[in-house]
Amino acid sequence: MDSIQELISLLNSPEKRLFRQFLQQKNKREDVKNLQLLDLIESDDINGLNKLYNPEKNNDAYYALRKRLQDNLLLFLSQKTFESNHSDTYDALRLLVAGRFLLENDVVKIAFKCLNKAERLAEQLEQFNLLNELLLLKMQYAHLPGAEDLEALTGRFLQNQSNMQREAKLNMAYAFLRQELKEIHLKGKIVNLTTLILTTIRKYKISEQDLMTYKSIYQILFIANEYAAIQQNYGLIERYINRTNQFIQDQAYKKSYVFYHLSILYFLANFHLRRMDFAKSRTYLREMMDLMETDRRYYALFYLRHQLLSALNLFFTGFAEDAIELLQESLSNTKHKSKPEDIEDLRICLTMFLALCNDRRSLKQLTLLTRSDAWYEKKMGMLWTIRKNLMEILVQAQFSNIEIAMSRLNSFRRRYKKYLLKTSEERVILYLRLVEKYLLKPDVAFETAYRKAVLNQLKGVENDDIFTLSFIAWLIACWEKKTAYKVVLALMQEGISTR
Repeated sequence: MDSIQELISLLNSPEKRLFRQFLQQKNKREDVKNLQLLDLIESDDINGLNKLYNPEKNNDAYYALRKRLQDNLLLFLSQKTFESNHSDTYDALRLLVAGRFLLENDVVKIAFKCLNKAERLAEQLEQFNLLNELLLLKMQYAHLPGAEDLEALTGRFLQNQSNMQREAKLNMAYAFLRQELKEIHLKGKIVNLTTLILTTIRKYKISEQDLMTYKSIYQILFIANEYAAIQQNYGLIERYINRTNQFIQDQAYKKSYVFYHLSILYFLANFHLRRMDFAKSRTYLREMMDLMETDRRYYALFYLRHQLLSALNLFFTGFAEDAIELLQESLSNTKHKSKPEDIEDLRICLTMFLALCNDRRSLKQLTLLTRSDAWYEKKMGMLWTIRKNLMEILVQAQFSNIEIAMSRLNSFRRRYKKYLLKTSEERVILYLRLVEKYLLKPDVAFETAYRKAVLNQLKGVENDDIFTLSFIAWLIACWEKKTAYKVVLALMQEGISTR
């Protein structure tokens, strides 16, 4: 997507009208063409660009116009964000800006009141960079009447510098771990998560006490959750889950940490879902909803994620119709500002639910997953995209669209075989061969050797996962007189009882 189109897509209809007014107010001359360019970009009229300039004769003027329009868009977005965001961090920042302005204009008493309030907010939020600016400003004007004692300010400034250093080390460690995750995911790098985290902590000289904050717990849990998803084995991160449980129990709730608290509850609910402990997962989802309802901003941010896990809990405990209804309702209520990734998660989940229940509406849902594989790989991850493509093959085969299924299978093999071999995911290639055999000769499902090969896919802890079991259930349903949904419920029950 064009960079300007990407920025415009962040605006809803009323905001687009405000942006046009913003441009009109800035335009000092009548021959400025930024509004015309905006119309052409919004309408995706490539040929219409020649109406502005002849590209061959005046390329520089066209790109200068584009640059000015993009700069204005960025300025408008930044102003809109600053004005409309009512978070405590932005409140503190607004007070800092106001305090500086008042000091520069000799309104000293009110200025220090603004700065004192801003400092209290920044301390509560652990916004150390913002505190740094505040304290520097206070020290700069410490000679004025009514200012704080310089020595007290200096002490707080030095303590804040120490806090900034600690946070910087944690952020560097987090960035390094994210980079390692990318290597594991895209190149099949083999690492032990515990060893990796301990090595990283030593590398950046992070103390155990530094790790006992909402933010650091969230960051470690994010890494652990991603690692478990890649390995398709959530048992690998149980020790981190247990530590997180203990941390949550020991901490008093703080409003300033709502985002981290909600994220942690989401990870805990997801972990227990993937370990098939549905009762615990639902407990964390209830806690999550209770917390979401205390803050409208975070309710909007986490609502679709909460609905996704709630639907998965319903579906895999035998309430398929309720799960499908929940997802349909959630998708119909999506807002302009809902994250595309969250919407795609709901849609693919709904497609899977319908297909496992042998419902032809799954074909309609497939047509709504319209983005390119490159987009899905970038935004949703390789594992998500591979599952989406496999599901598409199976759904088409399920409803006798064999030619389409074979075409999708061949495309999948061309695009992902090399990646799967590189990341030691031969089991996916083996699964694909079993699907292909069935597509070429459906009666193969009644041969003993074929059934044995399918059932062998159930072996290994990496296959003890609700999504992997669902894929295997699709093949087992080919010879059993049941829907794939009934098969996966039976497989899960068998797995839970043997633990």
